[in-house]
Amino acid sequence: QVQFVESGGGLMQPGGSLRLSCAASGIMFRFAVMAWYRQAPGKERELVASISSGGGTNYVDAVKGRFTISRDNAKNTVYLQMNSLTPEDTAVYYCNARTATVNAWGQGTQVTVSS
Repeated sequence: QVQFVESGGGLMQPGGSLRLSCAASGIMFRFAVMAWYRQAPGKERELVASISSGGGTNYVDAVKGRFTISRDNAKNTVYLQMNSLTPEDTAVYYCNARTATVNAWGQGTQVTVSS
């Protein structure tokens, strides 16, 4: 059974930074594609960023140049560094792990950007 521990969300002023962490267990982490999704109120869940087992990254256009996804395979952890936050980044952020046989989701962490 895949389990996640997500942390790092909270309230931040526009222009500020947050770093999300997601520690996974019960999965061959180093072989998994790891991703962060977000869902804002009244909107569909969207992919924010992903990182392959080889370290290749992909970002939605809205966060390019501001967010950075990274992984530490020794710690089974994926990170999302979020800089220059705007109110439009307000959402619940979900960690996702995908392999050939698993597609698992974290419980989500709230990020609120407001002055």
